[in-house]
Amino acid sequence: MPQDPHPASAVNGEQLPQHFPDERGYLLTEQVNPNSQNLDQLSALELVELFNREDAQTIAAIAAARQELAQAIERTAVSLRQGGRLFYIGAGTSGRLGVLDAAECPPTFCTPPELVQGIIAGGAGALVRSSEDLEDRAEDGAEAIAHRHITELDVVVGITAGGTTPYVHGALQAARQRGATTIFIACVPAEQVPVKADIDIRLIVGPEVLAGSTRLKSGTVTKLALNILSTGAMVQLGKVYGNRMIDVSVTNKKLHDRALRILQDLTDLNREEAGWLLERSGRSVKLALLMHWTGLSREEGDRLLTQHQGNLRQVVLSYPQSPKR
Repeated sequence: MPQDPHPASAVNGEQLPQHFPDERGYLLTEQVNPNSQNLDQLSALELVELFNREDAQTIAAIAAARQELAQAIERTAVSLRQGGRLFYIGAGTSGRLGVLDAAECPPTFCTPPELVQGIIAGGAGALVRSSEDLEDRAEDGAEAIAHRHITELDVVVGITAGGTTPYVHGALQAARQRGATTIFIACVPAEQVPVKADIDIRLIVGPEVLAGSTRLKSGTVTKLALNILSTGAMVQLGKVYGNRMIDVSVTNKKLHDRALRILQDLTDLNREEAGWLLERSGRSVKLALLMHWTGLSREEGDRLLTQHQGNLRQVVLSYPQSPKR
């Protein structure tokens, strides 16, 4: 294997970030929430009502970051269309959320598992067992980038609620030096933790109900942002038609049923006919729809979809015989 031109320990001579101030009480995510100072005295119902009120801030935070999220969708779609990959990287809850979103892409959009990947400090074991001590090693984040041979075609999303995780900063710095598109997601203002990234997404939800527990509002708003980013990029890649997941991977009874209902809803077929068409298409809802609408064979339809990078809407608009044109 050729030697990596960007070794993890020395990224183009630039010193990797090693640490942040030991005293981090200045961070918004570490501050005490004035609305929950009597948390230990509340009834169960009062607890639910308090959490519900506080969680409403997650929706406002997404709205405030809508421009940056839109930029992230557009940049990610362009990269994926050109053969790049999307990586989420984080530690603890942030890392688990990235792995979760990445894992949902293959069944929802029939993407290969290497297209969207989640990287968590400590590896697979950290998904089920706390490994928070590993987040302090910036060099491990850089090594994770080097190990996956990140290039200028790729997108790397660093996720850190409090914004200071060295593992994430090391990864982003290494990715930036390799020319990748870098996206930073944090729940603290930029003035508290400045960062070098192509797109800087700040999801400001205020102090947590339980002070410092960023698995709460910060985790919730991060999940919302990742939902929007990955789904938005897949929409722009033509993985949906209308609001139907036409690239759904038909791998179990639930998804088989969904595929049949999509075909029935978008055609004049009954369930039995939809099932027959689905099998003829090789269990591809997208291809089945194109075959039904145009009368093309499986091979002809597949070739036409390939010419349009899998975008059914573009194929339909370009095919004069399609009734959906």
